[in-house]
Amino acid sequence: MSETRKGDEATEVLSAELLLRPGRAGNAFEETVQRLLQSIRLGLIEPGGRLPAERELATMQGVSRDTVRDAIAALTEAGYLTSRRGRYGGTFVMDELPDDEALNGTDSPEIGRVTISAAEIEDTLTLRSILEVGAAREAAQCKLSGADRERLWQALGDCRDAAPADYRRHDSRLHLLIAELVGAPSLLPLVAESRMRVNELLNGIPLLAVNIAHSDEQHERIVKAILRGHPEEAAQAMAEHVAGSEALLRGFLA
Repeated sequence: MSETRKGDEATEVLSAELLLRPGRAGNAFEETVQRLLQSIRLGLIEPGGRLPAERELATMQGVSRDTVRDAIAALTEAGYLTSRRGRYGGTFVMDELPDDEALNGTDSPEIGRVTISAAEIEDTLTLRSILEVGAAREAAQCKLSGADRERLWQALGDCRDAAPADYRRHDSRLHLLIAELVGAPSLLPLVAESRMRVNELLNGIPLLAVNIAHSDEQHERIVKAILRGHPEEAAQAMAEHVAGSEALLRGFLA
């Protein structure tokens, strides 16, 4: 795998354009903020990364530049974005993103924290299983280009090489890529929303070294099954991977 990844490093694992696509009419500002946040928090635009220009963002999302400008201003105020002037200026994602307390408008961990019920946890985990197991099965049935195969290897390697603080971001990118490879335009936003919900749960439990190693092994089985074109093997490997996360979440959060 390492030999493959030493090739063309210009191949991007994921593009922010995957989520920065036109939304439904009626709530342009809110949906623009949502899609920008998803792209940032799921790692499609990495910390320190530059956002597309306002005109380009407006075209991607099918909204006015004023709406994009208002959304950027709101996320700047919330601590997600910063603007830089000069030749290499623009709007950039902050190197350090706000924590959960900042999202609730308070520095106190006891005020404004959202309590997730057991029913909500089960709903989140069930939806994830349906979406991601199905996505792995479908991706394994797709005829992948050489570039797509390289992106899968790269995403897998990025997970293995990630520092603990960056692991969940790269984990999300791998799972989103698998959904993207299916080629169904409606699937990726659903998986992205599901991953946001799952990550909120994962942020409430410890990141265990043994679990990371186990996840890396499962990720490799999933990727290899997809690349070999074995849909049931890919689905089974993903199901086992998802079940492992579910067991930890139920154990810590029950």
